[in-house]
Amino acid sequence: MTARHEVCPAAELEPGDRKLIEVGGISIGVFNVDGEYHALNNVCPHQLADLCAGPITGTTTSDEVGEFDEWVRDGEIIRCPWHGWEFEIASGESLFNPHVRTRTFEAAVEESNDPPSKPSGEASSSDNGETAVSESTANDCEGCQGTDRTAQEEEYGTNLAGDEPPVDTYDVEVEAETVVVYV
Repeated sequence: MTARHEVCPAAELEPGDRKLIEVGGISIGVFNVDGEYHALNNVCPHQLADLCAGPITGTTTSDEVGEFDEWVRDGEIIRCPWHGWEFEIASGESLFNPHVRTRTFEAAVEESNDPPSKPSGEASSSDNGETAVSESTANDCEGCQGTDRTAQEEEYGTNLAGDEPPVDTYDVEVEAETVVVYV
């Protein structure tokens, strides 16, 4: 069963922005991609890095190896800060292998009867509304090897066993006023 969690007023999450939150012990990145809201588990399935701390980017098209035709999908891709694996923000699907995904959650903009409440453990924000992410988390791989993968998989809800990781996808709705996530 999913529960509704208010994130912030929609005006605080402009196109191209993200907000990192914690809901029920799960770290989640909430994104506004050209007015559409998406929520991803903040875990790269490769080595459990904080995926949503990576750069929001696009990708290139190519007809031949080593050739790059044009830049496309700007603002629709999240790149893992540890090893550069790229995922579609809308689906959580890897660009290089459709069987590799990070979990997605339903995100919507809805009417709010009460002032938005922050989910417990929300990451701190700077004055410009950006979520603070430590440089060591965003830029290095310290701790990405030699960790207790079983404990991390249980903690983050990501099972990396087998050739095809489990895939959870949810519908997204956009209504008005408050960004919410259903977890």
